Amino acid sequence: MKTYAGKRQGEVVTVTVDGQPLDPRLDLRDFQASGFEWGYEGSGPSQLALAILAEHAGPEAALGGYRDFMQVIVAELEGDEWTLTGEEIDRRIGQVTMVPMDLKTLIRKVKGEID
Repeated sequence: MKTYAGKRQGEVVTVTVDGQPLDPRLDLRDFQASGFEWGYEGSGPSQLALAILAEHAGPEAALGGYRDFMQVIVAELEGDEWTLTGEEIDRRIGQVTMVPMDLKTLIRKVKGEID
């Protein structure tokens, strides 16, 4: 399994996959970020989520899942250094439950008000 690693040294942020620079995949979507970032929700973390997913699972998976991946995993990364293995990514993605409806509809469905 591959290992993804991020490191912040002052103003310089680097992200690698197995020791090689991670392609930001601007060809898929350009979030107009000034580079990769993590630890919050925004353009830098979105670009990082897209890039990791594109490398790990392919472009279609990245385009369809970068937002959730950013919110659940990338935004939760803390500190100036982190690592994620492909196995960890698969496990954490598997723990995410996608709900294809808004919160109000979900609550009504749980209460049995709608089918």
